[in-house]
Amino acid sequence: LIDGQSIQSGDQLIGLASSGLHSNGFSLVRKVLLEEREYDWSERVPGSKQTLAEALLQPTKIYVPSFLSIMKKYTIKGAAHITGGGLIENVPRILPKGLEAVINTDCWPLPAIFEWVREEGRLTWLDLYHTFNMGIGMVLIVAEEEANDVLAYAQELGEEAYVIGEVQLGTQGVVLTGERWG
Repeated sequence: LIDGQSIQSGDQLIGLASSGLHSNGFSLVRKVLLEEREYDWSERVPGSKQTLAEALLQPTKIYVPSFLSIMKKYTIKGAAHITGGGLIENVPRILPKGLEAVINTDCWPLPAIFEWVREEGRLTWLDLYHTFNMGIGMVLIVAEEEANDVLAYAQELGEEAYVIGEVQLGTQGVVLTGERWG
């Protein structure tokens, strides 16, 4: 049972890349890109090879096969599926009291669709991190001494995986740092 109770300060956050929006924030995307700006479905997402239709219809990535393989080999102290509410609302649900996750937003590539929605909707980074997965669909919390091995194994399994932060003493839930935050 992964209940998060063994999570401690110094543990590392491994982010598994999303395949896109994962069905979250579609009301906001529809309002910003289709109602207010009336973009065509065949228009290219700036900075991407995808059309708007391709970006919005990208199937949600399923993490179960990789997650089960990783669990058989390593100790996963906590796991969060990043759904509506983004990193800011989903990661704290797995943290014991007195701990917070410090996430460096520069540690993974930001899919172009999120930047486009931010610019077109004149949204803040806070709006985006509260609404979307921002390119990270699953977060695993592992001991610091296993982080590099878990990362390498996840990548062997075909996951785009990144060390995105660490657990520290604190009460803020999630603290975001990096260029794509401030």
